[in-house]
Amino acid sequence: QVQLVESGGGLVQAGESLRLSCVASGRTFDAYTMGWFRQAPGKEREFVSRISWRGGTKSYADSVQGRFTISRDNAKMTVYLQMTSLKPEDTAIYYCAILKAPYDLGSPVSGDYDYWGLGTQVTVSS
Repeated sequence: QVQLVESGGGLVQAGESLRLSCVASGRTFDAYTMGWFRQAPGKEREFVSRISWRGGTKSYADSVQGRFTISRDNAKMTVYLQMTSLKPEDTAIYYCAILKAPYDLGSPVSGDYDYWGLGTQVTVSS
């Protein structure tokens, strides 16, 4: 059974930083692309970032490019999302997800991912 557990969310002021973590279990972590998505109140879930299985390829949504950095530690089965220069519009529940297929970069489409964490709340005040 695959489990993903996010942590690191919280309430911060605009301009501050947070680092989210997601610990995985139940799958060969270093064979799978990992993604971060977010969902703001009243909005659909949207792609934030993804990282390939060895970390060599990363991609970001335009809205976070240059402010967020995704990374992973395969020995710890953990993926991170470092968020800087946070804005009120970054307020959302942040979810990590694991791609369905191994050794595949996948895409920003949520349907490419088959297991999700429960999410961690990030709130940015102005």
